[in-house]
Amino acid sequence: MSDSSKANTDSPRKAPDTPSGTPGAGKRTLRVAALARVEGEGALHLAMRGREVEECRLEIYEPPRFYEAFLRGRDFKEVPDITARICGICPVAYQMSSCHALEKAMGVFDQVDPDIRTLRDLLYCGEWIESHVLHMFMLHLPDFLGYESVISMAQDHGPVVKQALRLKKAGNAILALVGGRAVHPVGVCVGGFYKAPDPAEVAALLPEISGCRDEMCELTLFLARKVKYPDLERDYEFVSLCPTHQYPMNLGRIRSSKGLDVDQEEFGEVIEERHVPHSTALHSVIRGRGAYLVGPLARLNLCHEHLHPRAAELVPKVCDAVGRKLPWRNNFLSLAARALETVHALALAADILEHYSPPGRSRLPIPVRAGVGGHGTEAPRGICLHQYRTAADGSIAAARIVPPTSQNQMTIEQDLRALAAQLVDVPDEQASLRCEHLIRNYDPCISCSVHFLKFERTRKTMNR
Repeated sequence: MSDSSKANTDSPRKAPDTPSGTPGAGKRTLRVAALARVEGEGALHLAMRGREVEECRLEIYEPPRFYEAFLRGRDFKEVPDITARICGICPVAYQMSSCHALEKAMGVFDQVDPDIRTLRDLLYCGEWIESHVLHMFMLHLPDFLGYESVISMAQDHGPVVKQALRLKKAGNAILALVGGRAVHPVGVCVGGFYKAPDPAEVAALLPEISGCRDEMCELTLFLARKVKYPDLERDYEFVSLCPTHQYPMNLGRIRSSKGLDVDQEEFGEVIEERHVPHSTALHSVIRGRGAYLVGPLARLNLCHEHLHPRAAELVPKVCDAVGRKLPWRNNFLSLAARALETVHALALAADILEHYSPPGRSRLPIPVRAGVGGHGTEAPRGICLHQYRTAADGSIAAARIVPPTSQNQMTIEQDLRALAAQLVDVPDEQASLRCEHLIRNYDPCISCSVHFLKFERTRKTMNR
């Protein structure tokens, strides 16, 4: 969880004073005052008149956070440890994005050793595993199977929950091995790592990761065959990193399903962030085009041919079970996409551990200079973009962080509008639950997304 918020575990459907109406007639308002089983604090407001949606808001009311402001003046070496505190579920995304961006600002990005890049992939595998498993089995699967929480679900699906806990623990073990600890890792630095993993510890972890890989293959088919996925097809613009020869994680140009193709440094200029009155999170759009979608469904649709072979061999079976070939345009299928990505992460981690030998150096020296660098990596929820401008002494002169949840927020609201057409004749409590279900598809990390300071920006210049 983030430092400022813990995931809600209760499941309130409506505030006591929630106005409502008769399904299918007149004015009707659905309101969920506190979204359950998401990270952070948010509400849903959906007002309809007959079949027409008059208002649709994902209200993020969590207090604003000031990371971009209080990074200014700090030494660049402090940034990975500070930004990791933005979120306890996806700290690696913030560390990796900040390291890559600052290495560009310092002019050493192309000098990073291949062994260091491999260790970064291993660390990221740990985060994908623990985050995806937490969301799939603890926070989201109860929706699909009709349970209020994972606790009630465990009464009927105890073995599945036990398997999930084992997988979550395995992801945490990778984080501790490479990053020094499982929550807010401390072993990451600009240029690499303070210390490389001990070969004996690597060898000791390999059997568990291999076993979890095989177990996750079975669970992926369970999720594909057991779950009934609601039907909500939409024409999204999918956006993700698209490396040439690997599945997206740390590197790659940024492309979309509708022709976007830009270098990492350009992405911050292609998207526009907008303030909206009902949210402390910014809305992101592609300039001149509108909302887009980042995350596991985007990555799978754009880059499935680069999945690890253990995950790739499951794709036809999963497609057959869900009754749809790729690309999938139903974001409820993000649960299946996360499952395939978890197999990929476990298989890739097992390969790296099996062939590990300590790198010649764990980090490269960083010459301090004034510069500008921008880079995004693939957090479990989608692209996490960082941009920094450094002064000659290595201090941070300006910072910009664009988390995946803010990039998806407008798309979530558009999904809710589309879903509303299916809810006209559905009772209020059930309709509210289905709206929550949709929001949880995105695994929103609300605490990551909140902002406060207004800003103005011109091309290739950051002014906060």
